[in-house]
Amino acid sequence: MPHYLGELLLYWCPSCNLPVLGKTCACGLATKKIEITPPGDIRPAFPYDIDLINRTTEKQFGLKLIPQGHLVVLNKAPYEDRMDEVIFDGAIMGSIRFELEKMDWVFIPRLEGARCLADGTKCIVIDKGAVNFIIKGASVLAPGVNKANPGIEEEDEVIILTPENEVIATGRARMNAKRMLTHEKGMAVKTRWHDKPHALEHPGERAKTWEDAVQANIHILGKKEEKAHSFIKNVVETQKRPVTVSYSGGKDSLVTLHLVRDTLTEFDILFADTGLEFTETVDNVKQTAKELSLQLKIHSSGDSFWQSIDNFGPPTVEARWCCKVCKLGAITKVIEQNYENGCLTFIGQRKYESQIRANSEHIWKNPSVGNQIGATPIQNWTALHVWLYLFWKKAKYNPLYEEGFDRIGCWLCPSASMADFSRLSQIHPELSEKLEKYLKEYASRNGLSDEWVKYGFWRWQVLPKSIGMIAQKLGINIVPRSEKKPVQFTLTSGYRPCKAGGITAEGSFGTPLNLSLIEETGFLTIIGETNSIDGMILASRNENNVHVYASGTVVARGGNEDEARELIQLSQMTIRRAVLCTGCGVCVGKCAVRAVSVNGTARISEKCIRCGKCTWSCPVVKFR
Repeated sequence: MPHYLGELLLYWCPSCNLPVLGKTCACGLATKKIEITPPGDIRPAFPYDIDLINRTTEKQFGLKLIPQGHLVVLNKAPYEDRMDEVIFDGAIMGSIRFELEKMDWVFIPRLEGARCLADGTKCIVIDKGAVNFIIKGASVLAPGVNKANPGIEEEDEVIILTPENEVIATGRARMNAKRMLTHEKGMAVKTRWHDKPHALEHPGERAKTWEDAVQANIHILGKKEEKAHSFIKNVVETQKRPVTVSYSGGKDSLVTLHLVRDTLTEFDILFADTGLEFTETVDNVKQTAKELSLQLKIHSSGDSFWQSIDNFGPPTVEARWCCKVCKLGAITKVIEQNYENGCLTFIGQRKYESQIRANSEHIWKNPSVGNQIGATPIQNWTALHVWLYLFWKKAKYNPLYEEGFDRIGCWLCPSASMADFSRLSQIHPELSEKLEKYLKEYASRNGLSDEWVKYGFWRWQVLPKSIGMIAQKLGINIVPRSEKKPVQFTLTSGYRPCKAGGITAEGSFGTPLNLSLIEETGFLTIIGETNSIDGMILASRNENNVHVYASGTVVARGGNEDEARELIQLSQMTIRRAVLCTGCGVCVGKCAVRAVSVNGTARISEKCIRCGKCTWSCPVVKFR
C-alpha cells in the first residue's frame, strides 16, 4: 500500500531540464509533476550513486544508463532492503535495488529507461500478433518470442521489443533464451511495465549542475528559509530557555544548525557520541563547530555498547536497546551537566523520515529526555529541500553522503539496509569485521548459522514476511536454541514513544527463552490475552501489550511511562515463574478463582482475573 507521509513534491522543468520542488520553475515556466512512489523523500544522486547505477546497468544490459552531465534524483521506495527510483530528463527510468538472495544490486528498468538500454544485451523481440496483448499487460508466452539475446537467463530483467524494435514492455524472464526460442509452452517473461511505443525524448544536451538546480528552486528555498527563521524566533521567545542545536553530523541537523545560526547570536551545539559513530561523523561535528565558532557540548558513551551487548544480544528493529544505552543517556547527561533548568533544542527532524515523525508536532517535550524541549524548523522539508539548501549555502556536509550512504547514524544500526552494511565492508572493513566476528560468535552460542549473519537476519526478532520467505527458501534457521533458565534480566535505561502510541520499555534476559514452555504454562495470561507466532509471544490487555521474543528480549508498551515500567517488571517476573517453576503449589492457595493448577509445574487457565496475588506469593519472585 502507498505510504504517504507528506505531499509528493517532485516536479521537472522541461525547458531547464532540472528538478523543481513546486509547480513553477524560477525561469517562469510551468513544471511537469513526476509520479514518484510514496513516501517521496527525494534526494540528489552523487557521483558514486551514478557510477553504481551505470556499473549495474552495464553489467546487466551492456550499456550505461546515465549520460555524462545529467542531474539525477533518487527516491527511496518501499522494499525489503534498499531500493531507489532513478529519475532524470523528467522521467522515472527505473529502480536500482539491493536483492538479498543475490547480495548484489539489480536495475529494474521502466519504459523510459528501457528505451535508453534497448540496444543492449537483454532484449527479446516478440511476434507481431502478440504486440497488442503485451501492451495491455499480458505476460510474454514462449510461442510468441521470435528473437532472444542468447545471454538471457531465468530471473534476468529483460526488455520487450516489437518486430520494429520499439520498446513496449519490461519484465523478468521466467526461462532462459534457449527455452524461449524452442517455443515450448509456458511463460517466457512476466511483464512489469507496458505501454504503446513512442520515441525516446532528448531534452537539452547542455550539462547541468546542482548550482543550476539551486537557481531553479531559489524562490522555493527562499520561502522555506523565511518561514524557518520566523519559527525559530517565535519558539525562542515563548520557551525562555537556553538555546541549543542537536548536531549529529547528518544533513538534516546541519541545515537546522545553519538556520539557527542565521537567526540567533547565542546558542550551543549538542553532540551525543554513541561510541558507534563513523570517524567521518565525529570529525565533521568538531570541524563544523570550529568553523562556525560555536561552543560544542559533547558527551561520549565510550564503550557502553560493547559492554552491554552480552546482556541484551544484538540490537534489533523491534528492540533498539542501543539507542537508550548509548544515545538517550548521553543526551540527558550533557544537558544536566550544562543546563540546570534544561534547554530548548532545535532538532533536524522531518516528517518524510517515518510515521512517528510525520505524526510529531513541531514543538514537543522529549519523553526520553525530561529536561529538554525539542523543536524542528524543517518538519515539512524533503531531503531535496535540505540538499539544495546546503548547496546554496555551500555548507560542508559529511563526506559519507558521497560514499553511498543516504542517511548517517550509528554504523551498526539494525534499521540500516544490507546495502549499507555491504558498503560499510568496503570503506570501513575494520568495523564490518568487528561486527561480523561478534555476530558469528553469538550465532554459534545460540544454534544459529553463519548465514543468519550473512543475510542480516540478526536485525529482527521476528522476520518481516518477505524476509522470512527468503530465509525459508534458503533453508536458514532463524530461531535461537532455547535454554531452561534465563540469566539476570537487564532493563535498558529510558523510555521512548511508540509509533502505535504510548511509551515502550525494553529489557533482556541475555539468553534465548523456551517460548513453548512459557506458552504451555499460560503464565503470560496474567498480563493479558496471548497470541504466538514463530519466535514471539504477544500478551495484550486493552491498549497495552508485551512482546516476548525467543532471543530473550522483552518489549512492553503502556499508555504512559508508569504503565510501561509496571508492565516490563511484571513481564520479567512472570517469565521467570514460567521457566523456573518447581511446582511447589504456593500459588494455588492464593488464587480465589481457581485459575491455577499444578501438573509437574504450575499452569494458569483463562479463568485468571489478573489480580497478581499468585505472582507476589511465588518463591521465584520473592527470593530470587
